Amino acid sequence: MTTFEHQILRTETSGMPLEWISHQDAARLYYLGHVAYSCGSKLYTLHGGINAKTGRTSTLEINSIIATHGNSKSLNKARRFLHTPLDNASLFKRDAHLCMYCGQHFQRSLLSRDHVTPLSQNGEDDWNNVVTACLRCNNHKAGRTPEQAGMELLAIPFTPTYAEYIYLQSRFVLADQMEFLLAHFPRHSPLHKRVQELIA
Repeated sequence: MTTFEHQILRTETSGMPLEWISHQDAARLYYLGHVAYSCGSKLYTLHGGINAKTGRTSTLEINSIIATHGNSKSLNKARRFLHTPLDNASLFKRDAHLCMYCGQHFQRSLLSRDHVTPLSQNGEDDWNNVVTACLRCNNHKAGRTPEQAGMELLAIPFTPTYAEYIYLQSRFVLADQMEFLLAHFPRHSPLHKRVQELIA
């Protein structure tokens, strides 16, 4: 029995990553004629009905990456992204689940979002002002800057590109999908080096 645990990476025809979709969404895009081409490894073979004339069962092969064309609302919405939404799961993955103060690795339940410049001191709630911190370090820092608290920040926070955000959104990325996304990461990005090491 096939288990549908892997998501499909959807891109524009130019190859720009757009979103993760399920096998059902991919099948729908094939049916509507929106798939321009596919690449990557074959993930699923879906079986349809039986052709009355030939007696054969229709099948649809779905690869790990599909490129779509058209002017759908979701495509236009993805193109208009000027910034990547900030959420804790993506933040923690950006920082490799490491506390940016003590440098230790923690499970998600023991991590928190820390504002480098606190909100009480007019700091912003955006990617460039937030880091992953363990609960202990965040409580110790409280409403102070790292300098005021005598704490050293181990890495400079940064805003991921949209392609990097797509990577951060998935819990499990296949090797071919990771390689595809990596080609869209800025070479100077901290994520570029980390992902490159994962697929090496």
